[in-house]
Amino acid sequence: MARNPQHFQVKVFASAPWPEDLGGAIPVFHRWIRQAALPELLIDVADYRHVPAGPGILLVAHEAHYSLDMRRNRLGLQYTRRAALEGTTESKLRQAIDAALLACRKLESEPEFAGNLRFNTGEMEIRVNDRLLAPNIPETWEALRPALTSCLDDLWGLGSYGIQQAGDARELFTAHASVGRLQPA
Repeated sequence: MARNPQHFQVKVFASAPWPEDLGGAIPVFHRWIRQAALPELLIDVADYRHVPAGPGILLVAHEAHYSLDMRRNRLGLQYTRRAALEGTTESKLRQAIDAALLACRKLESEPEFAGNLRFNTGEMEIRVNDRLLAPNIPETWEALRPALTSCLDDLWGLGSYGIQQAGDARELFTAHASVGRLQPA
C-alpha cells in the first residue's frame, strides 16, 4: 500500500487560547494573494466559519489549500497539497511540512493576530488525502513510517517525539506526531 502518495495534508495545531473569531484572517489572506506571499499561485479566500468543526477560513491556491481549520473543534493551520509533485514520498511530505510551518510563522507575525494566535510547532497531524493510494490500514502505516520518521527526525530530532497512526479505516490515513508525547517512533 501507499504507492507514492501525492496529496499530503499537514495540520499544525494552535496553542490555546486562540481568537474566537477567525475573520481577521480574511484580509490577511487577501493581502497574501496581492503580495504573492507564499510559493503557490494564490487565488481566492473562502469563509466557512458557519460550518461547525469545519475548514474555517480557506486560502485557495492552484497547487494547494491553506486553512485555519477547526476540524474536531481544534484550531490549526492546515496545508493540503492538491497538485502532483515530482520526487520521493519523503520529499513530498517534507514540502508539505515546510509549507505549513512557513504559513504558521507568517500568520503569527501578522498585525491582525499580534500575540493572539500562536501555533505549537511541536505537534502536528499528517494525513494523506487519497484513500486508494494510502488507505488507513496498518500496511500503509508501515510503508509511510520511514518517510514520516525521517522528516520528523530532521525537524524535531531523533527520539524527541512520538508518532502514531490515528483514526480508523473509514478515515484518511492519519498520523499524529508530538514532541515528547505519544509512542516513540
